Amino acid sequence: MRPAALFAGCWGIWALSWAAAARWSSAPVLRPEPERVRVAHALLALGAFLTIPLASAWMRAPRLWDVGRGGAYALALLTIPGFAFTWWARLHLGRLWSGAVTLKASHKVVDTGPYAWVRHPIYTGLLEAALVSAVATGTVVSAAGFGLVALGIWLKARLEERLLGSALGPGAYRAYRRRVPMFLPRWRRPG
Repeated sequence: MRPAALFAGCWGIWALSWAAAARWSSAPVLRPEPERVRVAHALLALGAFLTIPLASAWMRAPRLWDVGRGGAYALALLTIPGFAFTWWARLHLGRLWSGAVTLKASHKVVDTGPYAWVRHPIYTGLLEAALVSAVATGTVVSAAGFGLVALGIWLKARLEERLLGSALGPGAYRAYRRRVPMFLPRWRRPG
């Protein structure tokens, strides 16, 4: 199996399982302005496309570096911890999870499990997987793709935080924001 096929398999399995599990979510009661969410999703989609080797090949982007076949396999396997982190967070949220920026009827600040390490563990896992994918491709196009993914995730996370802060009360969410970093965990035990 070629490294590109392994990358495609890891991303494909994650995406299909993620989409299939969408039924586990409870109905939303509040959503932010759809225009802002669309911008974040467009950046994510374009960035994800640009990180794949096919995009770099179509654009004839020269490689900045070559990680070699062994490095590509290692990087492909390094997407798995990122995807596992997303699944841990999703299972921990249960029916509060949503693919869109929404507020659920029983919403509360979740600060246990992976949410004790970072406020947005699903995004952290996706950032890790997108970063190693872009590094494996090794082009300016893939690096720009990762940048767009990171920007889209940051915009979406900010929308979620504004919605949660206003709906759950600024005091509770502000305290959580002070305690827990947004994407990169502190290298100490949470709590």
